[in-house]
Amino acid sequence: MKVACVGGGPAGLYLSILLKLQDPSHHITVHERDPEGSTYGWGVTYWRGLLDKLHEHDPESARAVEEHSVRWNDGVAHVRDLTTRHRGDEGHGIGRHRFLELLAARARSLGVRLEFEHGITPQNLPDADLIVAGDGVHSALRTAHADHFGTDVKVGRNHYIWLGTTKVFDAFTFAFVETGHGWIWCYGYAFGPDRSTCVIECAPETWSGLGLDGADEAEGLNLLEKLFADVLDGHSLIGRASSDGSAQWLNFRTLTNRTWSRGNLVLMGDAAHTTHYSIGAGTTLALEDAIALAGALREHAALPQALAHYERRRKAELLSVQSAARYSAQWYENLPRYIHLPPQQMFALLGQRHSPLLPYVPPQLYYRLDRAAGQLEGLRRLKRWLGPRIARSVHARNLDSGRR
Repeated sequence: MKVACVGGGPAGLYLSILLKLQDPSHHITVHERDPEGSTYGWGVTYWRGLLDKLHEHDPESARAVEEHSVRWNDGVAHVRDLTTRHRGDEGHGIGRHRFLELLAARARSLGVRLEFEHGITPQNLPDADLIVAGDGVHSALRTAHADHFGTDVKVGRNHYIWLGTTKVFDAFTFAFVETGHGWIWCYGYAFGPDRSTCVIECAPETWSGLGLDGADEAEGLNLLEKLFADVLDGHSLIGRASSDGSAQWLNFRTLTNRTWSRGNLVLMGDAAHTTHYSIGAGTTLALEDAIALAGALREHAALPQALAHYERRRKAELLSVQSAARYSAQWYENLPRYIHLPPQQMFALLGQRHSPLLPYVPPQLYYRLDRAAGQLEGLRRLKRWLGPRIARSVHARNLDSGRR
């Protein structure tokens, strides 16, 4: 099979590795429009479950990724002068540049052709049996056929900016700071011995009230460093200005598609779906797409059947993750509902922000029910049974309203 992967991100590179391992005779080319090594991004985060899958499908690249990752088990939350630390799942961080470097080296060693500074557009599609659009949320290949794919984009309310810092966090860190214009908060995690990722978010009225809407990058970073001085311990923030020198504040775009393929063109990663960054699953889901697509191509000789199987499997697997991401984003968009609770309750509900029940139950009542459910097996079963049903019901209503 002749395969063209458009986009040199984690999904495209990992798919090329898996397909070469399945059949070395495949002719696979990864096309990336940017120069090699010029990727933007700080660190990506993933959890132990993904690492186990990587070891299962390609132990060599998994060992390299694990060797160059940092690890944590704790979560830390700061609000006002209060701090809480709790034990959580095993998390990992790795620099995006290093991650892509490792995957590219592995792909080359297997005979994959990597073409950098080679943009692919709908007008110059490569000659291939299969074209994989892994070209991100703004995918040109998907956009050219948006009506066919049924692309839907919902823009989040809050503003956020993706930054680096020289502060090395020893745990996955949340910090909430009250200002005269509302709350602003950050998520931080290490991805190397001298760097961490720091994502900062706030409501639009806070963003404009603080003057961040009109500040250039240097002014914005200086203000943010002052606001988060305690959690940064005096370390600096590192940004990436746009061409006009302004800071790159964004609104998160939740993207879905009705179908993921058109002829021999198939979507993967952010070109197919996005999930809010607050659950830290973007890279994991892209790699799981690659694993599922490679598996479908192995199991089905006919391309239409393989692509249909891949789409059905991944859409089913994504339902619970997309629900968790949607409710996590809503939790932050409705932060005033939780931030003034007693600290123990607020921190507990921060950990429960993915719950489909939480938006429909008064926060203090939910907290009491959750603590009781932790002690009574019957309530735990009820919570596990009821939560997914509410999530599916809300999801179905959203789909219906979208069709109308």
